[in-house]
Amino acid sequence: MNSRGFQAPDTPAQMLHAVAALGVERLDAQLLLLHVLGRNSGDRAWLLAHDADPLDDAVWARFSALCARRIAGEPVAYLVGEKEFHGLGLQVDARVLVPRPDTETLVEWALQCLQGRTAPSVIDLGTGSGAIALAIRHARPDAKVTAVDRSADALAVARANADRLGLSLEFAEADWLEGAACGLDLIVSNPPYVAAGDPHLAALRHEPLGALVSGLDGLDDIRRIVETAPAHLCEGGWLLLEHGWDQGPAVRGLLTARGFAEVQSRDDLAGIARCSGGIWQAVK
Repeated sequence: MNSRGFQAPDTPAQMLHAVAALGVERLDAQLLLLHVLGRNSGDRAWLLAHDADPLDDAVWARFSALCARRIAGEPVAYLVGEKEFHGLGLQVDARVLVPRPDTETLVEWALQCLQGRTAPSVIDLGTGSGAIALAIRHARPDAKVTAVDRSADALAVARANADRLGLSLEFAEADWLEGAACGLDLIVSNPPYVAAGDPHLAALRHEPLGALVSGLDGLDDIRRIVETAPAHLCEGGWLLLEHGWDQGPAVRGLLTARGFAEVQSRDDLAGIARCSGGIWQAVK
């Protein structure tokens, strides 16, 4: 109890109830409390089993401070320093975007495109935390995967994740495909695709703007990748791109106009066309 007579919550149940009244979503609060307690993010059942256990005052102080930052809009992944993606635990911070579950759709498609190819060569453009590159490398240990980003800070995060997970990648600090190898089996990218001035940017203010915005219509970087990719793909190589919920027709149009074949889109977990791609066949 402090000098004003306030009795701080001292059990998990009381703490979760207190921050719920402030507007913190229950799952977010549980993850933050587990982090403060030094427990795994998958231990939510532990909170239920120990909901009446008394906790030290310092737990409430740290937990309430994190909840205040969450209310201010900071992603939970930044607050706890990690995010699971495609079964891998990735360390993340404000230098990179938080990996989204919908991007796993892109990884699954990429792995399908690599079926039947021995020791395929893959490049992940705008790798950020390394999520896509590491997921592919984990699923295909024989693949040669290069992670590219124009941000040295982002590459530092990706390298740290690769080292911690024991997955070897090649890294390149470059602007998209500048200096990239030729004869690639797959080019995959989750590039910036938000339009400048999009009202949703306000909710993403804690994440790096350069990894989000790409021109007035959000397609400037996708245009560059589509235009330059064929020079780096092998005959029959694939280009796969994540994009916005309403950009599928435009991206398919860009791919078709550039000469890609079998142009198609894949839906995310909500049934929305989230990524589009095509195969390069120079010999028609």
